Amino acid sequence: MASADVSGRHGGNLAAAARELGQDPGALLDASASLVPFGPGLRLRAQLAAAAFGWPLRAYPDRELASLRQLIAAHHGLDPAWVLPGNGAAELFTWAARDAAAAGVSLLPSPGFADYTRALDCWGGAWQSMPLPLQWGNAFPQPFPEPGGGAVLWLTNPHNPTGQLWSFASLAPLLERFALVICDEAFLPLTPPGVGEPQSLIPLLGRYPNLVVIRSLTKLHAIAGLRLGYALAHPDRLRRWVAWRDPWPVNGLALAVGDALFRDPRRMANWQQRVARWVAQDGAWLHRALGEIPCLEPLPSATNFMLVRGAQSLAPVREALQQRHGILLRDCRSFEGLDERWLRIGLQGRHANQRIVEALRAACETEGGTSMA
Repeated sequence: MASADVSGRHGGNLAAAARELGQDPGALLDASASLVPFGPGLRLRAQLAAAAFGWPLRAYPDRELASLRQLIAAHHGLDPAWVLPGNGAAELFTWAARDAAAAGVSLLPSPGFADYTRALDCWGGAWQSMPLPLQWGNAFPQPFPEPGGGAVLWLTNPHNPTGQLWSFASLAPLLERFALVICDEAFLPLTPPGVGEPQSLIPLLGRYPNLVVIRSLTKLHAIAGLRLGYALAHPDRLRRWVAWRDPWPVNGLALAVGDALFRDPRRMANWQQRVARWVAQDGAWLHRALGEIPCLEPLPSATNFMLVRGAQSLAPVREALQQRHGILLRDCRSFEGLDERWLRIGLQGRHANQRIVEALRAACETEGGTSMA
């Protein structure tokens, strides 16, 4: 009997995978999620421990989120009224989707992140797919494909799951064409130095009240368990979201960590530069190594994950990595337009990347993978 698929159709469910495999979570290599492998840093861990033994754990969190809003605003050169921290980016997608559902039909690039449709379904929001080409070059940034009709455009930059980085020049004109543009920049800080941030739409917020930019701190700092992200948008829009949400959406420990991260801009910049160098160096290494495995075709990526295509189903290969090697890769069937021939691999440190490549090479041989040549 074939082994059960324990990675699920979404990435990052390490606890469930460990239960199904009968292993400790720490024994598994989770490359189904896209988090920085060398974080969180020791200083951040110490600050979290201090918060856990101090008032942030005992007291109710600040309902105004005032300190963190001010620090994020200063980081981006905005007024605090334009900032709203959230319980991860996912919570903020829910409120963005409520606005989107009221505005009309949403246009969703496909393949794309399934959480956008989850959020739209909360409000009965209508949406349609915008199919993306599944072949692209390795020069980034790239022009965003010409979109079709619709009232709302959801963007992911870099795109998930393809890893494509869209150019500012191709995105900016779209703000004139759509009633609402929601731009998910969760992975933008994880792009190579000097390449990603210039493509951000944040500088256009003051000119376009129909723009929402959402960012995540969990990928960059490997703190997914804390759930911390933030939205940047017109104050009127964010005040409406505040009226809709729970009274304490961001817990006190997450607020304390967010304050610590943004209170030291130099340390934040140094960390981001370290992450960007890792993506540039180890991403190039992994792309070359995967390209040498006959049954796989890795596609170019500007960020810390890579989409991989097989000539036939890669489900047996993925399951072999789970069962024999304790390695979790992302099953891409949750991305509309992709099937079991696709995998997404979250970039790891060099030793772990070598482990993934060796396991994939062995699995392709034993599972009878067909050459991409």
